[in-house]
Amino acid sequence: MSGLTHFDAAGHAHMVDVSAKPVTARIAVAQSAVKMAPETLAIITDGRAAKGDVLGIARLAGIMAAKKTADLIPLCHPLPITKVAIDLVPDAALPGVMITATVKTGGQTGVEMEALTAVSIAALTIYDMMKAVDKAMEITATKLILKDGGKSGRYEAAP
Repeated sequence: MSGLTHFDAAGHAHMVDVSAKPVTARIAVAQSAVKMAPETLAIITDGRAAKGDVLGIARLAGIMAAKKTADLIPLCHPLPITKVAIDLVPDAALPGVMITATVKTGGQTGVEMEALTAVSIAALTIYDMMKAVDKAMEITATKLILKDGGKSGRYEAAP
């Protein structure tokens, strides 16, 4: 387990000590998609969902999730998040909604988990709001697109 930072020499899970790391600007971008029936997407885009503004509520849920990541993922550090942006784009070709989260901080560790949590919860919120109409919706393609900052530098997912 030598390359896994969340395990000590005995193999026990622990929170990584980042106190000696410098504070640097960090960013992470994650993406997810909710596939659905074309009729379900039309209900969302036409603003006819019984529970209200699906994309607006999913955006707020994603922002809130990014801020609560350390409460949800046991070994994540609580971070001073400086920006969370959630973009939800209806895509008739999918059909469904593409979700992108951008999270920024000035800190000693990255915000990848915050970005991934944000898109995951935004996707789950869309599912929750539309499940009465379309239980066959599928949450797919959740992945890290970009991270930058810190000792490991920049990562960009292959297109």
